[in-house]
Amino acid sequence: MAGPERNENKEPISELTTERLSIYLRCLNHLESMDEKTVSSHELARRFHLNSSQIRKDLAYFGEFGIRGVGYNVSRLKQHLRSTLGLDKMRNIIIAGAGNLGMALADYNGFHSNGFYIVALLETDPAKCDRASRSGIPVYPSARMAAIVRKHNVEIGIIAVPADNAQSVCDAMVEAGICAVLNFAPVQIRRRAGVKVKSVDLRINLESLSFYLTNAGTGICAEDEEEE
Repeated sequence: MAGPERNENKEPISELTTERLSIYLRCLNHLESMDEKTVSSHELARRFHLNSSQIRKDLAYFGEFGIRGVGYNVSRLKQHLRSTLGLDKMRNIIIAGAGNLGMALADYNGFHSNGFYIVALLETDPAKCDRASRSGIPVYPSARMAAIVRKHNVEIGIIAVPADNAQSVCDAMVEAGICAVLNFAPVQIRRRAGVKVKSVDLRINLESLSFYLTNAGTGICAEDEEEE
């Protein structure tokens, strides 16, 4: 098996590729839980409804991991994908907004078991401060954001506030030293150089599904896109 060093002369890695790496990692977690030692790209694709050639292309960006006629070592590939995705260290998170959405995100068990740790919720409403979510995540006044970011080395900020406040919250996160932001507010965030912002807008996805339902069978609905 060749080493996992990435060829630095290759083209930049797209966001679609990194998202697929996360999918592959979930598949490998399942295989490892079933005590399976190796898997081929064809078997991985068949069992989890993926594309075998796309799997091989994606993994080739980061090295050669498979053995011809044998496949991939599940445990080794899983660990390498965790390292590639930066999940071999704990990344601390703050959530701005202690409303229903913020509290639900704070209590989501999937964060803490997968390399992410929510250290605090931040809130402008004094009535919501000085308490905790059901899982024990404390709620602090938003004015303490910078101090909390420094104290806990927070790397990721989650925006769970109304649209009108989202930009100012993002700006405050960036000023505090956060360079990665996940935005749940239904508004486009003005980006700054060196800061990665990803937005999750459920309405856009629902409208896309509505378009499909309206136009299904007309021939104008494209198939899901994949890189070649």
